[in-house]
Amino acid sequence: MADILTPVLGESVSEATIAKWTKKPGDAVKKDEILVELETDKVSLEVAAPADGTLTEILAGEGDTVTPGAVLGRIGAAGAAVASAPAAAPATAPAPAATPAAAPAASGALLDVKTPVMGESVAEGAISRWAKKVGESVKKDEILVEIETDKVAVEVASPADGVIAEIVAADGATVTPGQVIARIAAGASAGSVAAAPAPAAAPAAAPQKASEHLSPAVQRIVSETGLSTAGIAGTGKDGRITKGDALAALATPAAVAVAPVAAAPSAPVAPREVGPREERVKMTRLRQTIARRLKESQNTAAQLTTFNEVDMSTVMSLRNAYKDVFEKRHGVKLGFMSFFAKAVVAALKDIPALNAEIEGTDIIYKNHYDLGVAVGTEKGLVVPVLRDVDDLSLAGIEKGIAALGKQARDGTLSLDQLQGGTFTITNGGIYGSLMSTPILNMPQVGILGMHAIKERPMVVNGQIVARPMMYLALSYDHRIVDGKEAVTFLVRVKEGLEDPQRFVLDV
Repeated sequence: MADILTPVLGESVSEATIAKWTKKPGDAVKKDEILVELETDKVSLEVAAPADGTLTEILAGEGDTVTPGAVLGRIGAAGAAVASAPAAAPATAPAPAATPAAAPAASGALLDVKTPVMGESVAEGAISRWAKKVGESVKKDEILVEIETDKVAVEVASPADGVIAEIVAADGATVTPGQVIARIAAGASAGSVAAAPAPAAAPAAAPQKASEHLSPAVQRIVSETGLSTAGIAGTGKDGRITKGDALAALATPAAVAVAPVAAAPSAPVAPREVGPREERVKMTRLRQTIARRLKESQNTAAQLTTFNEVDMSTVMSLRNAYKDVFEKRHGVKLGFMSFFAKAVVAALKDIPALNAEIEGTDIIYKNHYDLGVAVGTEKGLVVPVLRDVDDLSLAGIEKGIAALGKQARDGTLSLDQLQGGTFTITNGGIYGSLMSTPILNMPQVGILGMHAIKERPMVVNGQIVARPMMYLALSYDHRIVDGKEAVTFLVRVKEGLEDPQRFVLDV
């Protein structure tokens, strides 16, 4: 018999909450198969089976709080008897409800279409749009549905040729990795499968009182944002409020308490009636996440912005002189971003505090230079990360940025490409911005804002001449970056751009 143990959760994390069991007592399991998801105040963790066998006992049910080393359940040999649960034992995770499946054609069996794994830190998504309807023919690898998470959109393809026999999760439904969202009658033809009834809406969970137990993740959201849990309908077991419920509630203007003074509950405010010349559109998960993260950044960091200006004459001359031969040799246009990236990396090496992050009472200095590049898309702002910029040539940087920009606009970025940046560059100048104060991309402590290039009268050697000038803005976290360091960093960037030979000489 093998025990399923709560793993070490991190130096500053002392407890977790059982979010979901993927198996129930009596189910066969394979070694390293995911059995249970744990939720802490920082991340969601998955616990895998320590051995092959049968899940014989669950000791900690959904919603229970556990500590590192606690026994969550036990695995016995294949076919082992299931232990009788004591009266107070927590209930195991119920199988997801589904409407009765339509009978498939005799030529094939029903195949489940499941929600794919969407990333270590992504616990759920929402059905954005079904491309097919029940009864329609599909081909293997044909896109069936798009699932929208708080970071990227994920497309789910058909596992086989056949006909859509049933759609279990309708548009707008929230789904988790591994959940069955549809079924395909493999090998069937259109018209041979009767349409299944539409998925029934899940009954609304009873509102949870603010005094009931909250998971560490929800407690953290409440403490940091002042969120009022009164009136939030919990979707977890026994009506418990989940992290997803809390984040969704933050989008409601009345959710955050103005002051920690108890007040009598008021009737919910009905949405404002939309006029004939207005349109109400639900925010996408990506847009909700952008809003939440930017506000979190504003509330958490001691943000300050310092400015400078740079004469772009030399960079523009180099670009004009070599852009044709550069494109012919490397297959990519020579832009300004590669020069800025090189200048930023050189400045970060001089001022390492801007290539760091805060974790509790510690500062983590990064000895690698992975630059986030802000890209505006139809769905919102994303910041894909270009890795190891210090090891790339100008051509390598231009190719990398071009590829990331295309993926961002096509919606094909992976989660790995959106995480782990150490510093961010944003270029509002492409939209005509002359000056801005960019917001930090947490947990980073620095972001450089580029702006439009404008010819302005400048005094050079006692003469007034027209020069192409750009304003630079550096927003930084004053908790670990002092004003002197911020100003020095921006001066280093200015010097590198006005004299690019420094890149070659490394001075």
